[in-house]
Parts: sequence; C-alpha cells; structure tokens
Amino acid sequence: MQTPSSISYKRHRFPPEIIAHAVWLYVRFNLSLREVEEMLLERGVRVDHATLNRWVVKYASALTAVAQRRKARTAPSWRLDETYVKVRGDWCYLYRAVDRHGQTLDFMLSEHRGETAALRFLAKMISSNGLPRACAIDKSGANTAGLKGMNAALAKAGSDRKIRVYRSKYLNNIVEQDHRGIKRRIRPMMGFKSLRSATATLDGIETAHMIRKG
Repeated sequence: MQTPSSISYKRHRFPPEIIAHAVWLYVRFNLSLREVEEMLLERGVRVDHATLNRWVVKYASALTAVAQRRKARTAPSWRLDETYVKVRGDWCYLYRAVDRHGQTLDFMLSEHRGETAALRFLAKMISSNGLPRACAIDKSGANTAGLKGMNAALAKAGSDRKIRVYRSKYLNNIVEQDHRGIKRRIRPMMGFKSLRSATATLDGIETAHMIRKG
C-alpha cells in the first residue's frame, strides 16, 4: 500500500511503507494482530502485536481521511442504514451509506441511535459527497427524523433544494448486503475494548472495503 505524503510517520524506527502495509494487512484481511506479527516476522520485520495495534489506532483514521478526499464521484441517490458493533461489551451503532451503485459514501460509529446521531451522520456525508437528490431508508425512525431535520435546516438556510426520502426495504437491500463485508471482518475480533480503537479500526476496515470495490 502506498503511503500518502500528507501523513506524518515521524518518531517511528520503522519505515512508513512497513507501517502502512501492516495496517493494511490487518484491516483488509481476516487476520489477527498476532497473525500480522508472524507475517512480518517471516519477512524479517520484528514488531509485536501491541505495537501493531497502536499503529492501527493512530493511522487507520488518517488513511481514511486521505481516501475520502481521493475517492471517485458518487451518485446523488443514497441508501442509508445502520448496523450493530459491540464496544466494551455494549452495542454501538455503525451508520453506513452507499450510493445506488453500491459505492461507499461514508460511515460513522456512534454510541447512541437517534435523530441527533442520524443528523450528524448526514452532515458528515454531505460535507464529503455533496447534497443528495434522494435517500432510501428502511423504517428507521432515527434516519427518518434525521432527514426531516436536514430538510428543515436546508429550508431555514434559504435553499430551495430538498432531499427526497423513500422508505423501501427493497431499495435499501444494497446497503444491507454491503454490511456483510464489514461484519465478516469484525466478527473474529469479538468486540472492541474502547470507542477510540473501535472507531479507528472500523475506519480502516471501511476504507479497505471501499477501495476493494473500486
């Protein structure tokens, strides 16, 4: 994996290429940190799994930010949904969205599910993808309220644009199917110990998934 020049790897005794490659191996494939440690050792790189974990927490989100800036243009018709991730033994909510072609738009881990979280996720997506023409959701009350709040904010700001909302399980199948790629990777992890490590790791996993889809 190439290392973006905008990310600083100062104060590390390992070259940036090794750090980025180690992070990529972990978030892209169904490997434990100890398995990545063994793979690197076979190539003459001795680094323990605790250090690998610190690399993931420190650099996965930074790599995600670069990937979001460089990703291809997405369609203005979106599919929104959320799935569940266990953090510290409690269920948290992973908000996810793809366009009508299945390309990743954005993702956000939240401890809470509701209008505030849904609105925050919509604002995050719009800032990186522009304003959508339409959004398809299931019967989620949180996403319904979030989209209603976003349309109200647009009207208050004087915009004549409005996001059309479709409640359709059929249209939303594409994002529900896309959850599987993420679930398949995080299932062996048996949950996360902190929200910070969960957010960083999921950023890396989502980015690897996004790049794999092209």
